[in-house]
Amino acid sequence: MRLVAAAALLLSPLAVSGQTAAELAARIEHRSGVTVQANTVDTFKAGSPDTRVTGIAVTMMATLDVLQRAAARGLNLVITHEPVFYSHRDATETLEKDADPVYDAKQKFIADNALVIWRFHDRPHAMKPDMIRAGMIEALGWGMHQQADSAALFELPPMTIAGLAAQIRDKLGARSLRIVGDSSARVSRAAMTQGFPGFAANRTALRVSGVDVLVMGEDHEWETIAYSADAITAGLLKGIIVLGHVPSEQAGMELVARWLTTFIGEVPVEFIATADPFTPPG
Repeated sequence: MRLVAAAALLLSPLAVSGQTAAELAARIEHRSGVTVQANTVDTFKAGSPDTRVTGIAVTMMATLDVLQRAAARGLNLVITHEPVFYSHRDATETLEKDADPVYDAKQKFIADNALVIWRFHDRPHAMKPDMIRAGMIEALGWGMHQQADSAALFELPPMTIAGLAAQIRDKLGARSLRIVGDSSARVSRAAMTQGFPGFAANRTALRVSGVDVLVMGEDHEWETIAYSADAITAGLLKGIIVLGHVPSEQAGMELVARWLTTFIGEVPVEFIATADPFTPPG
């Protein structure tokens, strides 16, 4: 875990901002400068928005493990980029109807620890620049390689796909990267997408002139993966590197945590990393 606010605020008794989760969320929304659509997913997902905040945990995905670590730190407002309850819009009707034991255990922990969970997804992507992409570029050290005509295109020093994948793995702490294509092929012109943007966005990135490798989060294997495999066979692409969803966006939420400390100082703000759920064999 990485502390990004004053450590003194974590001393007992817990600091309380005097502001509710709803009031702090409104401050964040205002500072983002972004107006989102009425059906945004950036809403409260659990807990009472009227809860007084003792600390803020910023995370990529509010897994039960993350929630346990946040509660142990006295951070009762959890700001998550991705869903809490296993669907983009956190639809819980079926989970509740089935008395799903995983859902019930998570809800019980949230209630027992008086946690409040608020999603911050649409706004950081809509900020200028996209804060999630900016955090990823910073973590990879690719700022100097970004092309002026495309925020998703990079001219990198020539290297093999395997070498590029190893660099990315080490910088992002991604535990289980996958490569499509010949890992010994040399590449230099990379396109990058984050998370799960969908086949249309990934295909657009691949169609930029001269792109020889795509670095991506995830997609349906019958869409971007199959399309890329065909592009490699046709000699139009050398390969893709699949990071997984969490490693492909996590550095963006760490940047969000640092940004929050520029205008929230009355309670601690801490980035809590979400563990990459995939474990390599062996």
